[in-house]
Amino acid sequence: MSWKYSVLVMANVTATSDELLDALRQRAARGTCGFTLLVPATGGGREGREAARVVLDTALERLREAELEVEGTVGDPDPIAAVHEVWDPMRYDEVIISTLPTDSSRWLALDLPHRIEKLTSVPVQHVVASPPKPPVRTEHRPERKPSRLISVMAAITGRGPQ
Repeated sequence: MSWKYSVLVMANVTATSDELLDALRQRAARGTCGFTLLVPATGGGREGREAARVVLDTALERLREAELEVEGTVGDPDPIAAVHEVWDPMRYDEVIISTLPTDSSRWLALDLPHRIEKLTSVPVQHVVASPPKPPVRTEHRPERKPSRLISVMAAITGRGPQ
């Protein structure tokens, strides 16, 4: 029987990114492992936890479709507190943190990867991921007819609506 590594993965906005998926696939290729995805709640209150749950569920579905062994949980809005709440040195062997690029990452402004490495005393891999693309709007807008004023002005000037 071979050793099975356990990896704590922390992400929020980037939880469904291609970059994180690639990093987890690469980690799984190096040896048998299971992942626990920790998504800190976005803001406080019930709405923040519900929003994080939607992110978590979407990410878990995508990662499982990629045949990765993964479970997940929603954590405290403070990313340090979220890790502190779930961290168990007898359970996890390493940590992967996925963030937005430097110019737009609040977690990097907090120096999160280094702080988590100090907190856990295990290797921390940092994955930089692109922000998710906004959904493409596909709704059909009805054609707008020129207003009555524009029609009157066009008749006076002899030019059609512009």
